[in-house]
Amino acid sequence: MGVKFTSSQAQSRRRRKQGVRRFWIWRARAAPPTCAMGDSSRYSDEIVVSWAELHRDARYLSQLLHDMGTWQGIIAITRGGLVPAALVARELEIRLIDTICVSSYGAASGGPAQQQGGVQLLKGVPGDGAGFLLIDDLVDTGRTAQHVRSLLPKAHFATLYAKPAGRPFVDTCVKEFKQNKWIYFPWDIDYQFVKPIKDGGRARGGDVMNPS
Repeated sequence: MGVKFTSSQAQSRRRRKQGVRRFWIWRARAAPPTCAMGDSSRYSDEIVVSWAELHRDARYLSQLLHDMGTWQGIIAITRGGLVPAALVARELEIRLIDTICVSSYGAASGGPAQQQGGVQLLKGVPGDGAGFLLIDDLVDTGRTAQHVRSLLPKAHFATLYAKPAGRPFVDTCVKEFKQNKWIYFPWDIDYQFVKPIKDGGRARGGDVMNPS
């Protein structure tokens, strides 16, 4: 037989469960984004992508790519494409993985992927990309995507997420976001304890975000 609780005990247990759901939220470690060239007006909203959501979207992307046929290998665009490439490689049983390493100069040091200036190639790959998947996490302004596509014109370019300015350079993506959305990836954020509102905690506009 199950354990029976009095009405007061049951109510207390419900409150504790509700409290636990409120306590842990994704909170960005970084300060509010400062955009390249000082244009902080480019972004008016934030989206936090959790590990679970990213993994789910990577599996869906893998399904789309699997339905297209077989692939010789994967080329990941560093650094954002490394994690999605690993997930896609696992789902498609691809063992041949390479990287094309690029750096956005003119952006704030250590800033997220959205902060882009010019593009510098640090390491390339031979060939034109025929038969290969070119993987990245996000295409934003399209500067990096345009540069990499010029180097690997026959690769199939796939990303998890895309914004309107960069979408024309991508062959396949899972979700599209508005240009003014600032995307926080799981590797940009950490858990932070937050008090319930009743105990003095305060709600912020970024605590609950609409991904549309």
